[in-house]
Amino acid sequence: MYREFFGLKEKPFSTTSDPNFLFLSRVHKDAFAHLLYGIRERKGFLEITGEIGAGKTTLCRALLSQLDVTTKSSFIFNANLPDVQLLRAIVEDFGIEVKGHNKVSLLKQFNSFLIEELSHGNNVVLIIDEAQNLKLSTLEEIRLLSNLETDKDKLFQIILVGQPELKKKLASPSLKQLRQRISVRFHITPLEKEEVGAYIQHRLAVAGSTGQIIFEPEAVEKIYSYSGGVPRIINTICDKSMLIAYVAETRNITVSMVEQSIHETEGCLVTR
Repeated sequence: MYREFFGLKEKPFSTTSDPNFLFLSRVHKDAFAHLLYGIRERKGFLEITGEIGAGKTTLCRALLSQLDVTTKSSFIFNANLPDVQLLRAIVEDFGIEVKGHNKVSLLKQFNSFLIEELSHGNNVVLIIDEAQNLKLSTLEEIRLLSNLETDKDKLFQIILVGQPELKKKLASPSLKQLRQRISVRFHITPLEKEEVGAYIQHRLAVAGSTGQIIFEPEAVEKIYSYSGGVPRIINTICDKSMLIAYVAETRNITVSMVEQSIHETEGCLVTR
């Protein structure tokens, strides 16, 4: 609605997980490095956690775009499935033609796929998003999948991505063996106060801004104060603030516009 007015090619503050908009804050840069290390060194299990809206999914999408053709990947978004259905979803997402629907058949096909990829020198990565929703029994089944390995190599790497509740779930005594296999752990924290302005400018630039849109310093400070540095909340407030600026026919976003945006957002939350 306001893109033409601001001279943008796309919306800068969409809440979708578009890897092109990934802002590598200090924490996100460290998380990215940990993930790449875990994959390239074939570390087996990796764990990435963070609050809602911290940018976990965006980071993983960006990670996949950086992997070369020798790394085969699968990204499972709906992990809240019965064990066999989840295994089938994994197999199908890797592009394996399913020839049987029972667990034994699926495991056999998956193992053959992993052995074939290893013979070509390829790596295999499975990312499971919203892993905090997995049942304990399903997490144990995923651990058993990691038994598909040779004497020297992990056949594939499993990245568990989730909210802080995932850490609590993995602390369960029944998941001791899985917990011991997680070799890379990282928790994504919100943006620092001094990073919020750079984050906003980064997203504007990716969307096509050449500096004509100004978020005044007091407005940025208010955005940080309200959002706590959580990217998704920043996006919501910035998007509403730009709509308000569009209506006012100005390219300067002021603190009063941000306050109005926050008020409207809070109103939406109250009515839900």
